[in-house]
Amino acid sequence: MPDQKAVKKEQRKLARIFAGIDANQLVVVAGLIERAAFLRVSLAELESEIANEGYTEEYQNGENQHGVKQSAAVMTYNAMLKNYMAIIDKLTKLTPAAVEKSKLSEFLRPGTQ
Repeated sequence: MPDQKAVKKEQRKLARIFAGIDANQLVVVAGLIERAAFLRVSLAELESEIANEGYTEEYQNGENQHGVKQSAAVMTYNAMLKNYMAIIDKLTKLTPAAVEKSKLSEFLRPGTQ
């Protein structure tokens, strides 16, 4: 499980960006914000794991079948990244015109956690 304090921090960051959103869209946005925050923190943790453990892992099925395969962390990372990007795309499309694009751009910039 990702660090809940970090998830809450990401939620607050996104919530500030969407503070002026239409009340009808707020229900959709609130759920997407929660998922995006969870995924962003999870991705950062997986990146650390991959950096420490590597992209591949050895396997052995039975006595004679063995080799190297993509690590479980990499497979999970790839799936989560795809979902994160889809959520961010949806949130970007819901961004109210009154919100400064610079705020969203700052959030999406790598290394701004």
